[in-house]
Amino acid sequence: MNLPAAFTEACARLDIPLTDHCLHVNVTTQTLTHFHGDTAKTFTASTSKHGTGQQMDSFQTPLGLHCVVEKIGAGSPVGTIFKGRKSIGTNGKGNPEARITDRILWLSGLEPAFNEGGTVDSHDRYIYIHGVGDESHLGHPDSQGCIHLSAADLLPLFDAVPESSLVYICKN
Repeated sequence: MNLPAAFTEACARLDIPLTDHCLHVNVTTQTLTHFHGDTAKTFTASTSKHGTGQQMDSFQTPLGLHCVVEKIGAGSPVGTIFKGRKSIGTNGKGNPEARITDRILWLSGLEPAFNEGGTVDSHDRYIYIHGVGDESHLGHPDSQGCIHLSAADLLPLFDAVPESSLVYICKN
């Protein structure tokens, strides 16, 4: 796996072994890259329109090493809208009011006092990788802290990436 140096350095610093599937979110380029074996596939993403930051209620995208702790929405139709991680309808495709759609990969921070615990806990902040009804803003900061992907990219990624897979979010 040809991961960015910052990703592998964070794993080494925290003594966390690499997983078979690794996701790298680059806030500067608004991309998410899925690393698996010798392959790397990059998708257009959107992170927070409020920038990066760790604090609860900041609506910023948290940096650092995370893992996927829960996968929500398996088998749901494209356009499924989620509220409180529960399906509330299927008319999300193209709907600008549908803020969380298709699938959810719920993240948990792995760096104590940085993105894990207290007022910086990414899991308690409900930081996800998920779909969004209006995909026209992908490639530009547009979320409230989460990472948005198109349904076409998210669904196969969701199926491929197991829980416990590592996710590294950085500015470059």
